[in-house]
This record gives sequence, C-alpha cells and structure tokens, in this order.
Amino acid sequence: MEISFLTNLTCSNCGKSFSTEEVQTFCVDCNSPLISNYDLNSARERLDRDDLTKRKKGMWRWHELLPVRESQNMVTLGEGDTATLHLPRVGNLLGLSNLFVKDESVNPTGSFKARGLSAAISKAKELGIKKVIIPTAGNAGGAMAAYAARAGMQSLIYMPKDTPIANIIESRIAGAEVILVDGLISDAAKLAGEKARADGWFDLSTFKEPYRMEGKKLMGYELAEFFNWTLPDVIIYPTGGGTGLVGMWKAFSELEQLGWLENTKRPRMVSVQAEGCAPVIKAFHSGASTCDFWPGAQTMASGLRVPKSFADRLILANIRESNGTAVAVSDTAILEAQKNLAAQEGIFAAPEGAATLSALKELIAQKWIQRDECVVVFNTGTGLKYLDQVE
Repeated sequence: MEISFLTNLTCSNCGKSFSTEEVQTFCVDCNSPLISNYDLNSARERLDRDDLTKRKKGMWRWHELLPVRESQNMVTLGEGDTATLHLPRVGNLLGLSNLFVKDESVNPTGSFKARGLSAAISKAKELGIKKVIIPTAGNAGGAMAAYAARAGMQSLIYMPKDTPIANIIESRIAGAEVILVDGLISDAAKLAGEKARADGWFDLSTFKEPYRMEGKKLMGYELAEFFNWTLPDVIIYPTGGGTGLVGMWKAFSELEQLGWLENTKRPRMVSVQAEGCAPVIKAFHSGASTCDFWPGAQTMASGLRVPKSFADRLILANIRESNGTAVAVSDTAILEAQKNLAAQEGIFAAPEGAATLSALKELIAQKWIQRDECVVVFNTGTGLKYLDQVE
C-alpha cells in the first residue's frame, strides 16, 4: 500500500516535470534543483491534522507528505520531533519574552542532517540505488554514513582535511570510505561529482538530488504544531547549502494548502552566515538573484564554509518573499554566543547554531526585531563535534 501523496518532481526554474519512479538528480537544462510535489487536495480531504499529532513520535509520522511510497523502504534512526525550547534567561538579557530555539542537536548523528539523509537514503533504497557518495563539510557525511549503513548501502565521502575529527571518525566507524581533500567543500564536490560520473555512484550533494529537502522541511511542520498551528514572527537560520531554509518555506506553503494553519502569516526568514564566507549576505544586500562564488572562504563554523550553494536562487527568493534579511557574523561573536547559550541555558550549540544568536543581537540593535515578537533561532547541531575549537 502506498503511504505517500507524492505525485511528481518539477524544476524550480523552468517548471519541467520529472517522474518520481526513476532516479533523478537535478534539471540539467537549467542547472537547477528539483522540487517534490504532492496531491495536497487529496491529502487535505483524507488527513486529519490532529490525528497526525497522536502518532508515534518521529519524522516519519508525516509519511504521507514525504517521498517514500512503501513503508519497508523507510530508513530511520529515530530522527525528528526535536525540542523547541523557550530561552527565558537569554531572552531576558536581550529584552525578548518570546525567544525559542529549535534544538536539532538531539537528532541521530548529532545534527539536523539526519532528517535530510533519512529521506534521501530511504528514497534511494526504494529506487534500487546501492552505493551513494557525498561531499561534506562534516555533519552530512556522518549522517549519510549512518543511514547508508542502516540501509545496507556502500558509502563514499569526500571532505576537507580540516573537517572536525568527530565527523571523520563517525563516518568511518559507520563503514564509509572517507577521502580527505585539500581545500573546501567546493573542491570536495568537484571530486565527488567526477567519481560519481565515472563509477556509477549516486551523488547526494545538497540540492543535487530532490529528497534531502523533504526531510528538512518537517522542521517547519514541527514548529507549526508546537505553536498550535500558527507560525513565529521570525526564524533565524544558519545557511550553508540552504536546504533547511528552503525546505521550511516549502513546508509553510504546503501547510497553507492543507488548511492546517490557524492564520497564514508567515515568518520573516533570516539567513545567517559567517563574515569569512557570506555569499548569500553579499547577494541579498546587493539585490542580486544569484550568488557569486566566495573566494578564500574561512570560518570556524565548517557547515557555513560553503562558497556557493547550488540553490542560491531559491534561498534568495525565499528570503525576499518572506520580507526577511541576511546577516553575517564574526567567528569571535560566534564563540561568545556559544559560551553564553551554554552558560545561560545549558545548550552546547554547534558554531553554526550559535551564529544565529549573534545575528539576533545585531537585528535587535537595528530594531529590525521588535521586543514582543516570537523569534525562533535554530541550533543545527551539537557543539560536542567541535571540541578542538572550544577554548
């Protein structure tokens, strides 16, 4: 029995349709990501929003709105349904009474990457794929290795040599072959792409396949559920490849079409990057529709060291559609925010997550955020993977 309302894929640029019954990557005509579509009219008629909240916790309780058709193909390690926590002490220091963090560090393999790789590996299994490859700044590699092991797939990972050692170890212990690369994730991506084309590996690079975003979008569903089917005023999100930001914006559109929201006011989306690698911030503030490649990218937040996202057009469009903004923060500010969040609230955030608090301080100073607004910052992973960077 089919368990999904998935219908087809469309190019995010030209709108060309693609079958979900065959292995797909991206639209080669446009060099653009593919978007998963669902029969939301049927879903609206047949699904009861409140019944879904009573199901066993985890990402796959939303299976009708995920891309896997047969339940035996779901590859799970218990991802999803992470905590949304009120931050009273940090909020008090900043003058905000409605400040929350969505803490993705409690996912399997310690980051939000588990969501996307669960969805992508599950669909790959359904399509008969046996070996998968990925370039990674760290956390995506560890997640892919774990889910590939769970699915009985062969996995190959290219990552920069300066990737945190925890990411390298967790990938290898899960059976992946790890190749360390001189350079950035863009260099790793080039090598992974060449290997994939030469030897038949399926490339799970960010937005180079359609389904990682589907796992990430459920962060938006969970936020809506937490806030009693309304949405916060502002979401502050660390942006490397951008699947989470684009995925949540897609989720809000789906929730509206399903009729599940109590109001249709969407959040203002804030993209956060590091000053040493800020292609989205530069493009946003210059009015560009795409990003230029960022030369010499440097930051302690390895997940933000992405010189150019394959989905840059989508990221920028979503920020603007939401009346959002984009903020770059320094590594010094990231470290300070990381320490403050741990000392004030007991949350040891990854540098990428801590960057969102740094950005929040700037936006309050600019009066871009008002004191009574409901604000959600995202901690995308655990700080335990970055112990060599903590003073």
